Amino acid sequence: MNPVSCPECEAEISLEVTAEVGEIIVCPDCGVYLEVTLLDPAKVELAPMEQEDWGE
Repeated sequence: MNPVSCPECEAEISLEVTAEVGEIIVCPDCGVYLEVTLLDPAKVELAPMEQEDWGE
């Protein structure tokens, strides 16, 4: 497992060995959605928010 730091609350998160770039994970401490951006070294960033078009 590769440890990373949550950019929102700075909690340490262990990425699974099977983690892939682009995968979305949830911080167990603050609940924010994070996107895996690098694997070596491991890095996560806040996941982009999906915009709803509500049929417009």
